[in-house]
Amino acid sequence: MKCPNCGNELKDGHLICEICGEEIQIVPDFEPEIENSITETLSTLAAMQEGEDTESQPEEDGEYIKDEMESDGEIIASGHKTWVMMSLIVICAVAVLSYAMYAYHVNTVEYRIDKAKEYAANENYAEAIACLEEAYASYPDVAQILFLEADYYYLQQDNTSALNQLMKIIEDGRFAYEDVEEAYDKIITIYANQGQYAQINELLRACTDERIVSIFQSYLAMEPEFSYVEGAYAEVIPLKLSSNTSGTIYYTMDGSKPDKNSLIYTAPLFLETGEYTISAFFVNDYGIESEIVSKKYVINLATPNAPEVELYSGEYTEPTMITVEGMEGCRIFYTTDESEPTADSVPYTGPIPMPLGKTLFKFVNISEEGVSSDVTMRTYTLTLEGAISTVQAVSNLIQRLVETGYLEDASGHNKRLSGTLSYQFSSVLRVGEDDDYYTIYEYYDDGTGMLNRTDKVFLIQIYTGQAAQLGYDEAGNFIAVPI
Repeated sequence: MKCPNCGNELKDGHLICEICGEEIQIVPDFEPEIENSITETLSTLAAMQEGEDTESQPEEDGEYIKDEMESDGEIIASGHKTWVMMSLIVICAVAVLSYAMYAYHVNTVEYRIDKAKEYAANENYAEAIACLEEAYASYPDVAQILFLEADYYYLQQDNTSALNQLMKIIEDGRFAYEDVEEAYDKIITIYANQGQYAQINELLRACTDERIVSIFQSYLAMEPEFSYVEGAYAEVIPLKLSSNTSGTIYYTMDGSKPDKNSLIYTAPLFLETGEYTISAFFVNDYGIESEIVSKKYVINLATPNAPEVELYSGEYTEPTMITVEGMEGCRIFYTTDESEPTADSVPYTGPIPMPLGKTLFKFVNISEEGVSSDVTMRTYTLTLEGAISTVQAVSNLIQRLVETGYLEDASGHNKRLSGTLSYQFSSVLRVGEDDDYYTIYEYYDDGTGMLNRTDKVFLIQIYTGQAAQLGYDEAGNFIAVPI
């Protein structure tokens, strides 16, 4: 069809000329239902006319007699005129009503959507979109219009226009939650298909609806969360870093800017005495990086006092026990190999027999928070005049155990065991008031070369070489049980 004003060829369904803006007045094609309605109305009028003609015939019984010559023409003319006028009025009314019904019908959102789908079914997406645009102008609160437009743009590989239509649903504020969620789903699908995960991250970070963010959080890279607020603490804190979804957290502890070459967080960071600036960022499984977040911590821990050792350093000529005083809430650890004591060193559990020869002891208190005290050092030299050697003491013990039948031979075989037993000097111990002994531990080798200490502790009198086994009386004091 051409524009009557400028002659421009109009597109199907367009009622305004794109060139001159002339509004086109056309008689619309009636729908079959409306045509049927008009036909039925006209049929009714025809039937009414026939009925009137029949009723107007004069009665044959001569109820009244008229002068045909004088009145026939006037009566016929008058009746015909009346009928024509009534018919015209009815026809006009039906036409106006029918047009109004048609106009209402073609302007409904259902009609326009169906029309757009017809165009789309024939892959005429441009006309389908034009039809939907006209519908959206009249029905801006119908989300289906925008969804269809987005679909048709997407089918034409016009992702930008498709995204614009879907963003209208998100930004408008008038649509139901279900429509908004579907819009997010479609937008994220388009971005994901193009590998544009950064745009997904920006989209979700701008979203204020936690329900939607939760649904699509796997695409989101939020800043790491810290288990402790920044500030000062009087204890060691196990700082935990967490992320909103799976991925990797990179961090530094000196305030420097972290990158993908920085430390990877795998376990809590134990912050002890000192100042720390922890900086971290998160990278999700799609390679999207979060912003860097930094927090400062100051840890001020009370330092425990050093252990108190009652026995002073010096030279000793008789067995002596070494007693150490700690402090509440701390444990004592010590070394005898000149290394610095730590929580991995030997724990102090009670008085220690002084070793033979010269020995350097180092003791330390370690608090529950892991703070170490200063180290207390003592050097002891124990010399026993007239005592047998430790080698002779071990030999005396083995000989006595063979004599009693506990051992089958000096090689340490025992008829009840498949492996062998061996013996090693440990320390010098005073039993009772003035009886001094070498303590000798028993070890079992099951054939693998690994020595396992048994629960037996033997004694050899340091001067006489007499063998005994260490025992305890009812008060818990040491006693020597002869063998």
